[in-house]
Amino acid sequence: MTATTGAVAGAGAGTEAGAGGPLQVQAARGFRDKHGRTTTVWAWRTALLVALVAVWQVLSGPVLDPQYVSSPLGIWDRLADWVADGTLWTNTWITIQEIVLGFVLGAGAGAVLAYLIAPIRVVWTILDPYVMALYAIPKVALAPLFIVWFGIGTDMKVLLAAVSVFFLVFINTAAGVHQVDPALIDAVRLMNGSRRDIALKVVLPASMTGLLTGLRVSIPYALIGAVIGELVASNRGLGFLISDSSAKFDTDGVFATLLVLSAIAMVLNGLVGLIDARTSRWKPLDA
Repeated sequence: MTATTGAVAGAGAGTEAGAGGPLQVQAARGFRDKHGRTTTVWAWRTALLVALVAVWQVLSGPVLDPQYVSSPLGIWDRLADWVADGTLWTNTWITIQEIVLGFVLGAGAGAVLAYLIAPIRVVWTILDPYVMALYAIPKVALAPLFIVWFGIGTDMKVLLAAVSVFFLVFINTAAGVHQVDPALIDAVRLMNGSRRDIALKVVLPASMTGLLTGLRVSIPYALIGAVIGELVASNRGLGFLISDSSAKFDTDGVFATLLVLSAIAMVLNGLVGLIDARTSRWKPLDA
């Protein structure tokens, strides 16, 4: 009897009052536990980048002709010159406006139409071949037509970027809507949920992965659309810098512009990643 009482008392000592389970004490986590993997990944990324740049600089000259492949120091000097005379900031700001406006316009229209059309299977089945046919049209081929319709101003570049983004967001979001578990929709209907409840509480969260995938994939295409418009007809913007540098056989200028475009793409991709992190809190963590 005494042993039994002691066992019960020992078990009770390991539980919280009213908790109904064992006492759980969260262990203190150090910096390595919290950020060790992220730090390692970024360290390797930095090391890889530094190694590639160093090899490029060493080979430029003795092995590679700088006139054709440039060099890291040459690119740095060109960027410094453009920063000093304001060329980089002026043209970068113009291209950023075209990219962001085109991305927002195309992504917004693609997402809204996908959420309106994709749930209606009959309508989607009818429109699907036409959507894919339009998506298959090379966006470069649209540039001359857009010049005729909208001129050579900023509107043409924005709309060309928007068209490039629209189909990627539309198709990926529609795929996300189609992958929603029908059992979840039926459960909401059994609880007398309205169409609005189904759309906002089931379809929208469950299809968010498709939407975010479309946003991520379409970021480079927003850049491509804006830059193509500037390459075809423009006297300003990063696309114009590429065209002008290429005409002068200035490979340093071409590579410098490509570096700036890559940096813009990384920033936009990072912003989409932050949105993904905030909208995906409801998902279970990986083991």
